[in-house]
Amino acid sequence: MLDTGKKKVSISVKTSQADKKRAAEIFEGLGLNLSTAINIFIKKSIAEGGLPFDVKDPFYSEANQAELSRRFKKVDHNQDLRDHQLLTDED
Repeated sequence: MLDTGKKKVSISVKTSQADKKRAAEIFEGLGLNLSTAINIFIKKSIAEGGLPFDVKDPFYSEANQAELSRRFKKVDHNQDLRDHQLLTDED
């Protein structure tokens, strides 16, 4: 018979020391240790059937894409073009 959920196992996660420290500080502020916070993430992922939050790049947001489109149209029509000095390695 399988013992579902009672036996604890260890998992290993690689992250930077800085990220571990920052996450631990955030979770401590919530009254959690890192292990408990990771277990909450795992349980919530199981309940959601995936990540419990959206993973997306803000570059591809509708608002940003609309702004880029607007700016490209201006460039295509030579509107609001300004001269500027390019930076060089000496600057």
